[in-house]
Amino acid sequence: MLTLMQELPELRKAITGDAAFQKLLKDKTANAANALKTGGSDIACYANAIKFSNAEILMINERLAALYKKDNVFAKAVNNHLLPSGCYGLFRDLPEQEVLVKAWEQDAKAINYTIGVYVEGKKPNYPKIDSIAFNAKDKEFPELVASNLLLNIAADKQLFFEPSMNFALGALELNGRTEAADYEPLVTGANQTALAQIKKTNFSNYKYSVILVPGAGPEDKETELSAGGMIRCRIAAIQYRKNMAPFVVVSGGRVHPYKTKYSEADEMKKFMVHTLHIPENAIIIEPHARHTTTNLRNCARLIFRYGMPMDKPALVSTAKSTIPYIAGILAERCKKELGYYPYQIGKTLSDTEVEFFPNSLSLQIDFDEPLDP
Repeated sequence: MLTLMQELPELRKAITGDAAFQKLLKDKTANAANALKTGGSDIACYANAIKFSNAEILMINERLAALYKKDNVFAKAVNNHLLPSGCYGLFRDLPEQEVLVKAWEQDAKAINYTIGVYVEGKKPNYPKIDSIAFNAKDKEFPELVASNLLLNIAADKQLFFEPSMNFALGALELNGRTEAADYEPLVTGANQTALAQIKKTNFSNYKYSVILVPGAGPEDKETELSAGGMIRCRIAAIQYRKNMAPFVVVSGGRVHPYKTKYSEADEMKKFMVHTLHIPENAIIIEPHARHTTTNLRNCARLIFRYGMPMDKPALVSTAKSTIPYIAGILAERCKKELGYYPYQIGKTLSDTEVEFFPNSLSLQIDFDEPLDP
C-alpha cells in the first residue's frame, strides 16, 4: 500500500495535497525533532516519537475512508493494484473502501513492529534467530538511533508515512537485517534461467509442478550446508530423476545460526548443481523462508508468480522425520501464525514425500515478519 502511494503519480499527488496528511507529517516531524533535543540515551523517546500511535492510525483510517470515492484515484489503487496483487488477500471480501483502510492499517503495524523489535529490543516471534543485534546497554546504539531519526526527518517533499517507514528500514539496515531483499530481483538473477525454462515447459507431462526441498540450517557459522540439507537435496534429486516434476524449489534463507552469512537455498542449489549434477535451469531458489510455514507459503508464491499451474499438486521431498509434521500439525501452525492455510495437504506418498496444493492466499503480506514478509 505504501509503495503504491509513493509510485502512483496521481495517488501520491492526492496524498501530498491533503491538508490532514500534511498536518500529520508536520506534527510527526516536530515530535521527532523534539525527541532529538531531549532524548539523550533514551531509546524509547526516539521510538515513540516516530511510531504511529493508535490515535494516529485511527485518524488516517478515517481520512482514507473519507477520501475514497467510487472511480477516483483511491478506488483505482484498490481495484487495479491492491486486490489484483493478492498482497492483502485476507481482506478481499470486504467493501473496497475497507480494503484501502485495512491495507494502510496493516502497513502501519508493520512499521511499528519493526521499530519495536529492531530499535526498542522487543522480542520477535522467533527470538533465537531474529532478535535485535545490539545490547540494550550498548552506549553507541542511542547515537545510531538518533542519527537514523535525524536522517529521516530532514528530507523534503515527504509523504506522511515516509519518516516512520524509512526510520524502520534504517533500523533494519543498522541491525544488518536485509534478508527480505536477499537475491532480489530473482527473476533477472538467480532464477532467470529457470524462469526461461518454465515458459517452455509443458506441465501436463508431469505429475507435480515442483519438488520443494525445505532447508535445514547448520548450527555453526562456518558450515555452509548442513548434513541434513545435503540429505534433503539427495532425496529430492531421486524424485527429479524420476521425472516427477520439471523443477526443484530449494527453500530457506539466512536463518541458522543467528545472523549467518550463508543462505540455505543458495547453498542447496550449489550442492545440487555441482555435486548432484541437476541442471541449473531446473532449480528455483527461494532464499527468504525462515520457518517451515514459510517454506510452503513462499513456494506457493513462486508457483503463482512464475506462471506455473496452481491447480496442480506440488511435492515436498525431505527427511523422514519432517514428513509427519508437514502432513499433520503444520497447517494449524500456519493458520495461527499467518492467519490462513497457505496450502492444502495431499497424499503422503512415502516416508520422505508428501503432496500439497498451493493456495493463492499465500501472497498475503505478513506484517510481523519484516525479514520475510
